[in-house]
Amino acid sequence: MTRSTPAEGRSGWWRALATRRESWRARVRRAGQRGPECKEPEPPGPPSHPFALLPWLLLGMGAFSNLFQGETPNPLLGGLGVLTFNSCYIYVAVRAFVKEKRESLSTRVALAVMALVTIGLALGYGGSWVLFFPLLGLATGASLRGRPLKYAGVALAVVAAAVAFRREGWGGLDTAYATWISTIVTAVILSLSEAVRELRAAREELARQAVDQERLRFSRDLHDLLGHTLSVIVVKSEAARRLAPARLDDALTQIADIESVGRQALTEIREAVTGYREGSLATELDRAHSALTAAGVEPSVHREGAPVEPRTAALLGWVVREAVTNVVRHSGATRCEITVSGTPERVSLTITDNGRGTAGSDGTAGSDGTAGSDPEGTGTGPVAAFAHGTGTGLTGLRERLAAAGGSLTAGPGRRGGFTVVADLPVEPGFGGPERPDALLGLFASGPGPGTPAITMCTSPSASAPATAPAREVPSLQVGPTLGP
Repeated sequence: MTRSTPAEGRSGWWRALATRRESWRARVRRAGQRGPECKEPEPPGPPSHPFALLPWLLLGMGAFSNLFQGETPNPLLGGLGVLTFNSCYIYVAVRAFVKEKRESLSTRVALAVMALVTIGLALGYGGSWVLFFPLLGLATGASLRGRPLKYAGVALAVVAAAVAFRREGWGGLDTAYATWISTIVTAVILSLSEAVRELRAAREELARQAVDQERLRFSRDLHDLLGHTLSVIVVKSEAARRLAPARLDDALTQIADIESVGRQALTEIREAVTGYREGSLATELDRAHSALTAAGVEPSVHREGAPVEPRTAALLGWVVREAVTNVVRHSGATRCEITVSGTPERVSLTITDNGRGTAGSDGTAGSDGTAGSDPEGTGTGPVAAFAHGTGTGLTGLRERLAAAGGSLTAGPGRRGGFTVVADLPVEPGFGGPERPDALLGLFASGPGPGTPAITMCTSPSASAPATAPAREVPSLQVGPTLGP
């Protein structure tokens, strides 16, 4: 067994000490490199720490001096009074910055004890002991608010004036003035500090809510932008797959249309992000006509009434886009009618198809009003997407119309099929400011004067087949819209 010499033990101890010293220096250097900018910014307003009120206890140094120099008769009673006053003052100062503690009974009792001790010491000793009144005023201003502060401040100033006049004559009235000023100024400063902190908290909460609202609007618009386009791409891809074995030229045409639709989607996304995209009812009606034709649905579009104001046209364009997407994807219809009409007070859009109105045996839609036999038991037909309100697009449309003072209703038609009705006033009100970017602004903007209401209906048809046959989809160029 090898034993270490005393010299080796000392050298090991020094090495350990040097290592610890270097480690400590490294931590100090890292802390210095972070700099003051890494610290949390100080909140605006006066400090909210109770120690901010403690230095004012130095006003009682004269009484302490008299006490220790033996100039105060009955020093034991005076020392007990000073100890009681200081203890109550510290207790009140610590609790003054928390509303619940400030308004508690124990705080009021401490104030009352301070008042009794101050009056007793000032009447008994006078001189420097009268300066406890401004300290009492400071504690009162820190712990009281509103009407109690007003009454307590006036009463305290009057009592201070009476006691000071009795002990010091007219010269003691300065103490009463100092008491009043310390009470009011302390209350005002701390009230302003609390207001600043409450406003800062409210601003942070509003900022969080604004971020949440923008995220929600972005998700809705992203859905509305891409849903329809992706649906068209899927339909045309299926058509190209069916046509490829026997009709290669037609399949290539569908593939070219898929490329065109994809490019159009990219263009609209770029325009939306950069804030230049504006919705157009006429454009969406043209695209709806093309999309319905491509899906093998016979379209019928009618427009009546005065032209629609641009912001209203943008809002109604989203409705047309969403409804037609659902007709193409879910209805199994062979005919769809779109009607835009207006009155001096309302504007309406009606879209009617002769497809399935409820969930059918394939999980999509049927005419018997029963649920499908898919594992979910809900189906994917228009009712599943609209009536049950599970689609993101439907939720977004309802919120858009509600923000503009309108409404959206959807359900099976009286003679079968499916009907969606959107209605808007000519002069709608909007719940939020208009945003400059189209991606977020379309939720805040809405119809203006002269805007007709929009009704979207799917015309019922009892003869509609339970399962729509596969259809050849002709060439189509359509911009992105949103499916449920």
